[in-house]
Amino acid sequence: MNRPTAARPLPAPLLPALLVLLALLGLAATAGCSPAPEPAPAPPPAASAPTTTDATPTDAAWVQLMTPMNEKAVALLALAADRATTPPLRAFATRLRSAQEAELGRLRPLLARMGLPDTDVHAGHDMPGMVTEKDLAAARAAEGAAFDRLFLTQLRDHLRHSAQVSRSEITAGARADAKELAAALVTAREAALTELAGLPGAARALG
Repeated sequence: MNRPTAARPLPAPLLPALLVLLALLGLAATAGCSPAPEPAPAPPPAASAPTTTDATPTDAAWVQLMTPMNEKAVALLALAADRATTPPLRAFATRLRSAQEAELGRLRPLLARMGLPDTDVHAGHDMPGMVTEKDLAAARAAEGAAFDRLFLTQLRDHLRHSAQVSRSEITAGARADAKELAAALVTAREAALTELAGLPGAARALG
């Protein structure tokens, strides 16, 4: 029986066009080899992972974007949990940080199941919705209402764009486990955006 090959990381120059890629790419070709027959096949162990559809470039591009997006957002949320000016904003940042760390606990194993490296292939790219090192430096330097505005603006962009690319994964992806996680992320992002809009001072800060 043929085994699906692991998905290969997409070339870095193609990744800034991810939204177009997620909407248009089709199935990736797969190749395999036939293993030697076992003399006495044993039943699979109870803890073995279920067989899943081979990853497409869309699946790979999505998980390779969402993982660093969450990692950078967690860093920003950690700052806000400590430095935001109001208790509701700090509490919101604390809850969302925990939620996105939990998502990373599903994204990183998904990378491994696809045979993809757990590295930031977007390092140095200006990706929509990605909190950059420059953004984090600006947040560390800001204080008071200026920090709140910066945090809310960057977080809103992160939530909107991560929801957008996750919807594209649901539509154009192939792996059941990736599409299931993408759907969970969309639900979480929509709920977070609704809560963010109702926070004290959010409407004024976001215009």
